Amino acid sequence: MNLSHLIDGASFDSGSTRWGDVFNPSQGNVIARVPMGGATEVDAAVTSAARTFRSWSAVPVPRRAAVLFDYKRLLDLHADELARLVTRENGKTLDEARGDVRRGIEVVDFACGIAQLTKGESLPQVADQIDAVTMREPIGVCAGITPFNFPAMVPMWMFPLAIACGNTFVLKPSEKVPLTALRLAELFLQAGLPAGVFNVVHGGREVVDALCTHPGVAAVSFVGSSGVAKHVYTLASAHGKRCQAAGGAKNVLLVLPDAEPDSTLRAILGSSYGCAGQRCMAGSVLMGVGRKTADDWRDRVSAALASLKVDDTSRNDAAGMGPVIDAAAQARLEQRVSAAPASGAEVAFRGSGGPAGGFFVAPTLLDRVVPQMSLFQDELFGPVLSLLRPESLDEAIATMNALSFGNGATIFTSSGAAARQFTREIQCGMLGINIGVPAPMAPFAFSGWNASFYGDLHVQGTEGVMFYTRQRVVLSRWDRGYVRAQGW
Repeated sequence: MNLSHLIDGASFDSGSTRWGDVFNPSQGNVIARVPMGGATEVDAAVTSAARTFRSWSAVPVPRRAAVLFDYKRLLDLHADELARLVTRENGKTLDEARGDVRRGIEVVDFACGIAQLTKGESLPQVADQIDAVTMREPIGVCAGITPFNFPAMVPMWMFPLAIACGNTFVLKPSEKVPLTALRLAELFLQAGLPAGVFNVVHGGREVVDALCTHPGVAAVSFVGSSGVAKHVYTLASAHGKRCQAAGGAKNVLLVLPDAEPDSTLRAILGSSYGCAGQRCMAGSVLMGVGRKTADDWRDRVSAALASLKVDDTSRNDAAGMGPVIDAAAQARLEQRVSAAPASGAEVAFRGSGGPAGGFFVAPTLLDRVVPQMSLFQDELFGPVLSLLRPESLDEAIATMNALSFGNGATIFTSSGAAARQFTREIQCGMLGINIGVPAPMAPFAFSGWNASFYGDLHVQGTEGVMFYTRQRVVLSRWDRGYVRAQGW
């Protein structure tokens, strides 16, 4: 099956001679071919979006919201279909894929309140006979560049809010997972969105750079690795665009001796091995404070991994973990695990792999990892958890704060004092207390810090609304003498 770009409400074929393969990661077979676009396709999409912006931005806010409401209805109706698309091209378990879709729909639900979210402010008599009013207005053509790991949720972090605010949008989904993005766009058109408001262009770096430099693009949103996030932010900013670029992470799960064991174990497993570890909020470092705590959690996690069923998620809805995205990711992770003992780490446990042919990596626990190792410093992005053994809460916090990333961290404890110290001293943007994945819900911003984010205003929530709008301030004064002169 050959896919197409979606521009001006219709399939767009520019006669591209370059194609990429889309795989079912559970089986390793090609399920579609995606055209690798470039500057020509980007220009066509931006031209369509710029032309449509003039009419879409003038649509009254309640009518824009009505389209969003109908879109949400269709997303709810097709949620299972979308989830199975996610599983097919990404490899998530069906439950994980349903969560991916559901969290995206929650952003659409939030965007349905756009009339309330974009209201301005007023202050009568701000000075003598002068009133002040502010308005939030759309900014133009916005672009989104999204990764493979959440084919539904991450694009919906961006385009529903941008479009609700009155902007038009060009989405470049990961070329590894284009099927879900196209279906999301088709459903939006079915909901009554005018042609040209939402466009999809496939490709790789050439498309990314074209979006970041095109004079018709006002803002760029990005989610991916930190290296590419920095590139996108630097290039887009140099060309006068707003940019929010979310990067990678090295998230820590800190367990104190007083943590509740059962719920903590469930949280660790879900955080570290859910989605095969391929998410920017995955717990990739486990810290057990004190030798006894570390030994205990090594045993608990190892025992749980022994019963974790890794399988073909496109055939087994009850699979406990699926594959990684492709053969390159599989080979990279296998190499890092194989090299771990030479660096001084210990392979504490390796679970069972999946069926032959798929891109499976056995869930792994590495022990005796120390802060000086690249295993601790690098984002591995897979089902590999590293165990560190700090002697105190202070040591654990200092170790975590030495990381270049600043995405997420969680503490498991029954102590309010320990939790308070943790939340006040950890240098990252999203923190959990007895929660394995402290990813904010739709009304709140996804607030990475440090090398995990480049920009100012984050995706989601009211920060997302501010990013996709600009403020106009109106000061007005009417001379009362005119009223008297008219005899009124």
